[in-house]
Amino acid sequence: MEDHKRLSIIILLFGLFLAPISIFSQDGGSFSGGFQSNGNIFLRDSLIGAANIPQYDYQLFGADAWLDLAYSNYGFKVGVRLDVFNNSNLLNPNASYTDQGIGRWYISKDIGKLSLTGGYIYDQIGSGIIFRSFEQRPLLIDNALVGVRGAYELTENWQFKAFTGQQKFLFDRYPAIIKGAAFDGFMRLGEEGAITLAPGIGYTGRTLDDDEMTRVINIVKNYIGDDRFKPVYNVHMFSLYNTMSAGPFVWYFEGAYKTEDTFFDPNEEKEEFNGATTLGRYVKRPGSVVYSSLSYAGHGLGLTLEAKRTENFQVRAETTLELNRGFIGFLPPMNRQNTYRMTARYAPATQDLSELAFQLDAIYRISKSLSVTANVSNITTLDNDILYRELYTEFLYKYQRLWQLTAGVQLQRYNQEVYEVKPDVPIVETFTPFVDFLYKISRKRSIRTELQYMLIGDDPKAGFKQDYGDWLFGQVELTLAPHWAFTISDMYNVTPGKQSPVDDSGEKIALHYPRFDIFYTNKANRFSASYVKQVEGIVCTGGICRLEPAFSGFKFSVETSF
Repeated sequence: MEDHKRLSIIILLFGLFLAPISIFSQDGGSFSGGFQSNGNIFLRDSLIGAANIPQYDYQLFGADAWLDLAYSNYGFKVGVRLDVFNNSNLLNPNASYTDQGIGRWYISKDIGKLSLTGGYIYDQIGSGIIFRSFEQRPLLIDNALVGVRGAYELTENWQFKAFTGQQKFLFDRYPAIIKGAAFDGFMRLGEEGAITLAPGIGYTGRTLDDDEMTRVINIVKNYIGDDRFKPVYNVHMFSLYNTMSAGPFVWYFEGAYKTEDTFFDPNEEKEEFNGATTLGRYVKRPGSVVYSSLSYAGHGLGLTLEAKRTENFQVRAETTLELNRGFIGFLPPMNRQNTYRMTARYAPATQDLSELAFQLDAIYRISKSLSVTANVSNITTLDNDILYRELYTEFLYKYQRLWQLTAGVQLQRYNQEVYEVKPDVPIVETFTPFVDFLYKISRKRSIRTELQYMLIGDDPKAGFKQDYGDWLFGQVELTLAPHWAFTISDMYNVTPGKQSPVDDSGEKIALHYPRFDIFYTNKANRFSASYVKQVEGIVCTGGICRLEPAFSGFKFSVETSF
């Protein structure tokens, strides 16, 4: 670990030493970077559940920051990133995390048709099903591959790449070894290349370390009967993918397979010594994923149809990791990525053990002023148990350049027992109409208002509305371009439900969750300050979701690039 830190410091000093050279040299060197920082002031509010963690009880302040530096010259590219976390709630919203150090460094060099990279690498194979190293800062997910990568351009349209290393976790690495390779290409068929193909084939493998294998063996040896099995060190994943384009149509297909691997199945029965059974145990099985999307665009109409079948496709850097940690691949989400506060409240996390999903998204431009959008998604287990269903409709009307109106309705069915691990709760059913009105006061000034209402189903066992009950949300946003923007919003629990807080007499309370935001932008610099009271709920970024507790306090952020 000390050698790793020393190497990181050397890389940082190397980048800082070369940076001034580019200012005075005439050989095309360049220096760039970026800075992002978030600060939180925590205000305890036990009524909404914002309490009983260090930040609310005594720390009161938390911050996260990332400083990126990059330099390129003489055919080299060098980069380094400093990460700082002080009483941060990003890693675990129910705990506090403090540390700092070099979060990433890399050196790359192109030598003719050969490209070499060493350090912390972000890459993927195909759509990422068998391998994707990426970063999602809002959820503190950074699973960069720490190792080496080489890519060779066989011809103008065909490339081979290979890599090996370990997966990053915070300022350390998981000890398992990850390796992979991919062969990708591009070709034209038919008269004048009317049809194009972009085929590829990929491989990813993972080898467990001895300590992790010992942990798995110690768990499995306590199983009895047919539950016992012999764990394996190595898992191998293969994928075949292709993008075909023909006129207005684009078709993507990817099929992936993994060999037998050990993973935890929460729905598998475990036999006990007393003859009883409990749910949840480790199993050893192969897995597969089939994913396809077909798109059409033309004559004012845009259509996208997606389908995905997933069975036992969970592969982590370590078998015993939990939640969103250690995933080697990425399974594309199969629902609409909603942006309105209420329509995004219940978002389904991708299921890697058993999922059959379909999605149809359509947009039709009736005229220059009017367009209509519709989305239908249906997600079940392979046994046809409902996980998620959504019907979303929206129309957008623009009146000259003066104003525009967006309105629509969303209907959902959401399996809260699976997605939020809340036992013995019914399928959440919602009906959410919304309207969004934008009025342009002048060329640089505009005002936008939102109004959303979520009507939720009843929970017959509890005698209340499901979850938190019905919601009313309103927001006003004032923009004074190019620098200022102000928003004020309130999320009101109109009809409290089963999960809503109670007063001293045991009565459900209809609470307000207000928010105020100020944004200032000047060239590449953006600043924001917010007061936030937020209810517990699902937070999704890039198709990755997690359940986060309530928040109460102030948020500050700074972003810049140079």
